Amino acid sequence: MARDPGREIVPAVQKLRVQHAKRGPLRFTSHRDFQRAFERALKRAEVPMAYSAGFSPHPKISYANAAPTGVASEAEYVEIGVVEVCDPKKVLAALDRVLPPGLDVIDVVQANSPDFVARLEASHWKIELPGVAYAALEDAVTKFLAASEVLVERMTKSGLRTFDARNAVIRGVTESGSDCAILLVVVRHGVPAVRPDDVLVALTKVADLAVEIPARITRLAQGPILEDGWSVGDPFALDRIH
Repeated sequence: MARDPGREIVPAVQKLRVQHAKRGPLRFTSHRDFQRAFERALKRAEVPMAYSAGFSPHPKISYANAAPTGVASEAEYVEIGVVEVCDPKKVLAALDRVLPPGLDVIDVVQANSPDFVARLEASHWKIELPGVAYAALEDAVTKFLAASEVLVERMTKSGLRTFDARNAVIRGVTESGSDCAILLVVVRHGVPAVRPDDVLVALTKVADLAVEIPARITRLAQGPILEDGWSVGDPFALDRIH
């Protein structure tokens, strides 16, 4: 099948970075389902997308470090290329109108700096544990943070992997909620990625902690690690100063 010689490939003249949330029942949306919903939303919002060359052109969209299925998030990031210069605020409003409630656009900025994905160094997670006593969680977190290494196993696409969950955790703080114990944890990104459920498995390894009811997990932020060594900064900061 020959490519249509009359089809003109217009290069991107601007890149936009989009922060969106995944809330409520939409936290169970898979990454592939979100990709389809987001591409449809771009068409409905009439965003002038740039497309790749080749026999099957695709819109120029890059997805960065998506949260696992079943996990809520306030800090998911997408970069898009457009063929016309757009007002980021207008793109935000247009996308938010057409995306379903729960997939909510929080911010859109013009990309004014390189290496965006490299700035996503860590994630700040909130893990709510219904049925877990605060004292039990506090004891487990204290023992976990005092350990030099806590190995966990997880099945990946490459097979069963064993890795150190402790090394990835920069900070862990416990709180007492109205109906649950809460763990606020900052996890450094790496390969393989240490996920919140890996941290929970690690806690059960170092202490007598039973997690019987599924945890409610939310990513509060992801971005660069700040000078204090544990806070997560705004990954759009370099784009905002131009």
